[in-house]
Amino acid sequence: MALRFEVLGRFNRARAAQLTLPHFVCQTPLFMPVGTQGTIKGLTTNQLEEIGCQIILGNTYHLELRPGSDLIDELGGLHKFMNWPRALLTDSGGFQMVSLLHLADITEKGVTFQSPVDGKPMLLTPEQSIEIQNRIGADIIMALDDVVKTTITGPRIEEAMYRTLRWIDRCIAAHKRPNEQNLFGIVQGGLDPVLRDICVRGLVDRNLPGYAIGGLAGGEDKDSFWRVVAQCTAALPEDKPRYVMGVGYPLDIVVCSALGADMYDCVYPTRTARFGTALVPEGILKLKQNAMANDVRPIDPTCMCMVCKNYSRAYIHSLVTKDAMGSQLLSYHNLFYMMKLSRDLHASIVEGRFPEFVREFLQNMFPKGNVPEWVCNAMEVAGIDIAACCSPFPAPKIGLEALVSPMVQQRFSQMNNHSLLSSINQKLK
Repeated sequence: MALRFEVLGRFNRARAAQLTLPHFVCQTPLFMPVGTQGTIKGLTTNQLEEIGCQIILGNTYHLELRPGSDLIDELGGLHKFMNWPRALLTDSGGFQMVSLLHLADITEKGVTFQSPVDGKPMLLTPEQSIEIQNRIGADIIMALDDVVKTTITGPRIEEAMYRTLRWIDRCIAAHKRPNEQNLFGIVQGGLDPVLRDICVRGLVDRNLPGYAIGGLAGGEDKDSFWRVVAQCTAALPEDKPRYVMGVGYPLDIVVCSALGADMYDCVYPTRTARFGTALVPEGILKLKQNAMANDVRPIDPTCMCMVCKNYSRAYIHSLVTKDAMGSQLLSYHNLFYMMKLSRDLHASIVEGRFPEFVREFLQNMFPKGNVPEWVCNAMEVAGIDIAACCSPFPAPKIGLEALVSPMVQQRFSQMNNHSLLSSINQKLK
C-alpha cells in the first residue's frame, strides 16, 4: 500500500490522524476541494498551498473527456500538468451515473455515457476507469461503483450494491500501480442497513488501503444520513482512512468527524461562493444582499485570510454580480474557512478538547439553541454532551441499537449466518 495511516488522538469515535501519501503528509480530519478538470475555479495552485489545502479532487470522467488521460500521462501526470506538488484524489466517474443519468446506460459491463461535449458514446468499465486513473497518477484512486440516488427505493438499490462488490474485484485486477496509488473501495447500499452491512464486510474482506462511504448527500433526510455514516464508520477498520463522499457543509463535517470519519469532498464552498455567499462561524453570509452595500466590515472579523484582511463586505458586494473577482475572493475565503475547520478539528482531538470545540461551533451557528434534532441524536451516539447548546425539546434517547430499525433487526434475527452467507454468495456470482 502506498499510504500510512497513524491515529494521533481520539475522543470516543472521533479520531485525528496523520495520512502519509506519496506526494504529501496530511492531517485528518480533512476537506478536499473539488477541481473537476484539474483546477479550482478562480484560484491558482499557489493560493491553494497558501491556505493549507492538502488534497485536491479531480474527476476521471471529465479529465478523460478533456484534455484526455493519454495527454496528461504524456506530460508527466496530473501533478505536473496542473503544477500541484501535494496530494491528489481522482473519483472513478461513478457519480456521473447520477449527475448525468439522462446520458448514461448502466449494464454489468460498465456504463455508457453520451458525451456532453460532442455527443459521442463513451464506455466506462471498471477496468477502463482504473486504467485512466493509473495514467492520471493521483495518490488515491476510487473504484468504479454503481451509484444510485438515496431517494430511490426498491430492488435497484440492492442491484447496485451487489454490482459494486462485483466491480471492486475487476478494479483490483486492473490496478497496475498499487505501490504508487491507493485504491479505495466505496460502500453502497442506500439507506438500508442490511445492504450497507453486506457491502462493508465485502469490501473489508478485500483489505483495501482505504474506504469511502458513497451514495449520500443526494437529498436524503439528515436523520437517515447520519445513521448511515455512524453504521459504516463503526464497521470499517480502525487502521484505515474513512472518506464520506460529497459532504461539504461545515455542520455535516463536524458531525461526521464526531462519528469517526476522516475525509470529505464537495463543490459546495466554491459553488456557493460563485453565487455570492460566504461561509462564516454563524453559518452563511449573503454578500448580494442590499444591506452589504455600505458595510465596511470584513466578511468575518475573526478570519485571518487575505480577503478578510484586505477587503470589505461593501467592496465584495459591488463585485459579486458584476465581476469574476467577486467569486474568486469568496472562493478563496470559503476554502480558507474549510481548511481552518479541518485544522481545528484535528488540533482539538489531539489536544483533548474536542467536546469543547463542538459545543463552541454549535453555539456560534445556533446562538438561540435551535440545534437540529438530528445533530443532537448524532452527538449522543458520538458520546458528546451538547445539552448546553440546545433548547429543550422532547426526544427519545438514541443508543447504538437505534441505528437499525426494528424491521431490519427482525430481518437479521430471521436469517442465520449460513443463510445470509449463501444469499450473499449467490448475488456475487
